[in-house]
Amino acid sequence: MPPTPARAPRFAPAGQSTQLVVGASPESDRHILALSENLYRGARLRRVYYSAFSPIPDASRALPLVSPPLIREHRLYQADWLMRFYGFDADEIVDETKGMLSLDIDPKLAWALRHRDRFPLDVATASREDLLRVPGFGTKAVNRIIATRRLTSIRVADLARLHIPQKKALPF
Repeated sequence: MPPTPARAPRFAPAGQSTQLVVGASPESDRHILALSENLYRGARLRRVYYSAFSPIPDASRALPLVSPPLIREHRLYQADWLMRFYGFDADEIVDETKGMLSLDIDPKLAWALRHRDRFPLDVATASREDLLRVPGFGTKAVNRIIATRRLTSIRVADLARLHIPQKKALPF
């Protein structure tokens, strides 16, 4: 029996990442998040990092003279988190009419306000996917809700006992 050929070592076993500079060109947040989504799915990148453009003296005239607000970088990170851990698609996070994330409220809350027809949810019966879309509910909170539902009935009043913040979640 011939010997098994040696396998090539795996390239970047920890995964690959990339960085996108935001604000140096006119791309919308919708375009940036769609690119990130394609990199996660197609190239199987482990992580996409976002950095706000910072102008330098004597740079090309094609580059803007002012940097974008840092909150835009923060909102892109929040939207990226929603795609990676909460099951959101890039095209549903950004408001279709504007193409940009709101700088005033986080992307998950903005999504929930645009989709008021999906709320209120019943914490006792809602699916994991629906619970993950409630502002204020993170993955740990949703896991606690689901684990508790397996043992006993759960009501909104039980959320405090489970150490789940209710301020953001109660309207939904």
